[in-house]
Amino acid sequence: MTTMVKTSSNLRYGRTGSAALLLLLLSTAGCSRSSVQAAAPAMPAPLVTVVKATAQDVPEYLDEIGRNAAFESVTVTPQVGGRIVERHFQDGENLKKGQLLFVVDPRPYKAQVDSAQASLAQAKAALDLAKIQFARDQEVIGARAISKQDYDTKSNAVDVDQAQVEAAAAALETARLNFEYCYIHSPIDGRAGARLVDVGNVVQANATSLLSIQRLDPIYANFTITESDLPEVQRQMSRGRLKAAVRLPSDLESAARSGRVEFLDNSVQNGSGTVNLRATMSNPDHHFWPGQFVDVKLVLNTEKAAVLIPNQAAQISQQGPFVYVVKSDDTADLRPVKLGQRQGDDVVVTEGVLANERVVLAGQMLVRPGGKVRVDSAPAAAAPAKAANQAGNAKNGGRS
Repeated sequence: MTTMVKTSSNLRYGRTGSAALLLLLLSTAGCSRSSVQAAAPAMPAPLVTVVKATAQDVPEYLDEIGRNAAFESVTVTPQVGGRIVERHFQDGENLKKGQLLFVVDPRPYKAQVDSAQASLAQAKAALDLAKIQFARDQEVIGARAISKQDYDTKSNAVDVDQAQVEAAAAALETARLNFEYCYIHSPIDGRAGARLVDVGNVVQANATSLLSIQRLDPIYANFTITESDLPEVQRQMSRGRLKAAVRLPSDLESAARSGRVEFLDNSVQNGSGTVNLRATMSNPDHHFWPGQFVDVKLVLNTEKAAVLIPNQAAQISQQGPFVYVVKSDDTADLRPVKLGQRQGDDVVVTEGVLANERVVLAGQMLVRPGGKVRVDSAPAAAAPAKAANQAGNAKNGGRS
């Protein structure tokens, strides 16, 4: 009995001590938390880079994919048959109109010219004789020294011989043309492709392809538009104001070259619902090459006093695009915006931002709607690097 009393007493004392110890630990922890909170400094306003929205006239355009084509393309074929005996150009050479390219063996055609010349001389001699005989008969026809039939025969002989002279002259001209055709010249200014025959090959008239020549300056850019865009394109084309800015995919937008749109196809393509157009650009440095894909910006109109902001200033949320606008009291205002077409590194804002308002360009990740911000006075050109650094700091929990 005595033993049990002692045990209960010990348990009572143990519980009391544990409770006191727990209260002491909680009190100590509360004091420590209060000390830490009191020691933590207030978070400074985030540093942001801003840029003013600008207002300027910008083009309204259609972005299309096109392909270059030569302004002129010629496949050279011989007009007479024979063996190729000479070549006077190099593959890939820039050729001038009239430049000698190939020579077909001219000897057979020179012989034809000589034969035609002899035939013409023979016909002329026969005509001269017929004229002399007819003139003699004219002197005696009045005296009835010859019959009327003989007179008519002599007169007809003159006409026949005259026709033979003309036929011989035509044959001589044909022989001379064939002789000239032995010397094959470039019909246009352009760049030669790879030759299709070598010296020694026998070619057929109007059948064997010898060479392809393409004129590169100017050059075409062929592209298509959808039929829904056709009415506006027709309106602008009728006013003579339709132009296109053409560039290679690797070129900067500022390097695009202006071209005149002078061709609109006469029908909509079945199945695709598109219409073919063609722009003509100057290409003296051969920057564009036939067959290359190009980016075509078809300029339809000019939007006056459009509001522009840099592309990187626009952010995307589940509700759509938005920007932070810094008000005069340096607080950030979250503005939903409607974006228009891109203009190089900028984008048109059709709703949500006014010209000359300050838009946050970098540092958006730390900005809170309605919160204070610190505006960086450094030039906006340094914004991409600062934005990357601030994004990295935020990802690392604010550690620098």
